[in-house]
Amino acid sequence: MSVIFAVRAAELLVANSGLPLPTAPRPDELPLPAAASHYLGRLDDVDCYAVDVEAVTEPPEGMSFSPLRPLFTRLDEQEFALAGRAVQIVEWHRTHRFCGQCGSPTEHAEGERAMRCPRCGLLAFPRVSPAIIVRVTRGDEILLAQGRRFPGVMYSVLAGFVEPGESLEQCVHREVREEVGIEIAGVRYFGSQPWPFPHSLMVGFTADYAGGALKPDPEEIADVDWFRADALPPIPPSLSIARKLIDDWLRS
Repeated sequence: MSVIFAVRAAELLVANSGLPLPTAPRPDELPLPAAASHYLGRLDDVDCYAVDVEAVTEPPEGMSFSPLRPLFTRLDEQEFALAGRAVQIVEWHRTHRFCGQCGSPTEHAEGERAMRCPRCGLLAFPRVSPAIIVRVTRGDEILLAQGRRFPGVMYSVLAGFVEPGESLEQCVHREVREEVGIEIAGVRYFGSQPWPFPHSLMVGFTADYAGGALKPDPEEIADVDWFRADALPPIPPSLSIARKLIDDWLRS
C-alpha cells in the first residue's frame, strides 16, 4: 500500500478520526477524480504520492479536506513535511502547464522535477522562497514579537523573506532593524525547516542584542518586548523551527 497525499486546491484529504492519511495500492486507485500524481519518496519504507484532485471533489465518507495549519498537531514531523511538499508540488504543477516565456504547453522534463517547454527549452522548477528566522537574546531575556498577519495572540521570534542579491546574514540584520529597530551581533546558523506557507525554506539563526531601543514597524508588528524564561507569552507549536529556537534557548 502507498500513502496518498490528496490535494484539493491547498487542502489535504484526511480521515476525521484514526490514522489521518488515506492509503491505496497505487495513486490512481484512490476513489477520487485526479488530474495528476507525483512521487514524493518513502516514509517508513512506504511509497508516498501527491495526487491533484479536482476543485469540486467531495471527500469520501468519514474524511474531509483540511488546510495544512490545522494538521500541525495531527501529523508527525515527517508526515507534515511530506504534506507540505505535496501541496507545493501540486500547486507548482498546476501553475506551470504553460511556458512563462513563450506561452507553449509544457511537459515533464525527463529525469528531474521540472516542467520543460518543448518550443523554447525553458525549464521551470518548483519554487522555493528562502526566508530567515532569528532568535535574538539580551542577557537572560529573549526578544519575541506578535505579528499583525497571524490570527490570535501568539508571540514568536522574528522572520522575513530574503531579497534578491542579499545574503542570509544580511537579511537577518535588515529584518531585525526594519521590524523592531535594534542592532544585533554574533549571528550564528541554527538550522532549517521547509515551511509550506506558501513555499518557504526557513533558515534559522541566533543573534545577540547589540544596541538600540525597540521601535516596532506598525504595519508588521502588533507588539514586541523582551521576555524572561519564567514569563513567556503564548508561543508557536512544537513542530515549528520558531518553537525549536525558543526551546533551545530555554534549555541553555
